[in-house]
Amino acid sequence: MKKELAPEDFAQCPLPIGQHETIQLGHGSGGKMMSDLIDKLFLWAFDNPLLRQMDDAAVLDLNGVRLALSTDSFVVDPIFFPGGNIGELAVNGTVNDISMSGARPLFLSVGMILEEGFSLDELRRIAESMRTAADHAGVKIVTGDTKVVNKGKGDKIYINTTGMGLIERNFVPSSRNLKSGDQIILSGNIAEHGIAILSQREGLAFQVPIESDTASLNGLVTSILDAGEEAVHSLRDPTRGGLTATLNEFAKTSHVGIQIYEEKIPIQEPVSGACELLGLDPLYVANEGKLVAVVAKNRAEKVLEAMHAHPLGAHSEIIGEVLAAKPGMVIMRTHIGGWRIVDTLVGEQLPRIC
Repeated sequence: MKKELAPEDFAQCPLPIGQHETIQLGHGSGGKMMSDLIDKLFLWAFDNPLLRQMDDAAVLDLNGVRLALSTDSFVVDPIFFPGGNIGELAVNGTVNDISMSGARPLFLSVGMILEEGFSLDELRRIAESMRTAADHAGVKIVTGDTKVVNKGKGDKIYINTTGMGLIERNFVPSSRNLKSGDQIILSGNIAEHGIAILSQREGLAFQVPIESDTASLNGLVTSILDAGEEAVHSLRDPTRGGLTATLNEFAKTSHVGIQIYEEKIPIQEPVSGACELLGLDPLYVANEGKLVAVVAKNRAEKVLEAMHAHPLGAHSEIIGEVLAAKPGMVIMRTHIGGWRIVDTLVGEQLPRIC
């Protein structure tokens, strides 16, 4: 009889990453190619202690006042999709990156790169949605920039948003803070954003419409921190690369192992069916309104209860725990009882998803 493999039986076997002379789509994927580009080029060029934090936002101390600063660029295609558009996605995405540091988002800047010939009516709709999203998140758009490129030299509209927030708590969540025994909480159903984008892009129609989950998570983060404060070791919103990229970043940065359970991962049946039909693994599909909280075991149930009480955390689940063994590895117990390594993709599964 064959022995069933246990988590401790796995050995790491990293895949080689090819060398390229030009930028590939995979360099923006949130996977290994992107990590390689950042580690070997951008960190080499710009290295400093603040950049080396490598969290969703840089934490800055200005004469005792702690600020969180983050920037993001949005190139999603199509620019209008079920459940949202590029404008509100840009606002929500940067608000969320600021929030993952435990900060209260306050201000945004907006940079627009517009293609000659782009519809003013569509631009107006995007601007209105950004205003609404900013109002909902309680942030102000205070500065910006506009550039126009020749027709055919862009793709309708790209948006950059930079956010600033105030850190008012003593403890700052970070991907470096994970400890053995910590519980991993996912705030809700995964893969909705990526499948919504793909369905619109490819003209797919599902029996039950699938919409993006784009949302500002700062209110949910406040509920989490009020319930847990220093017990909340890390927060992250799993966007490009999906849940897998986030968990692997945690494991790598904190030098720990992570064990999750497939049966505990919330996913809507229509999304699961769409992924199966399209040959996609939902663990790798982008989200834009979900977060992962890593919480000390003795406070996890209290944090989970607080998340359930918030509309954006109603479907939260404890999906796994942090291990001392096998640092840098993420493993998952499957529905059928076996174990599989959940590794980061090398390149791109769904390009231009955010």
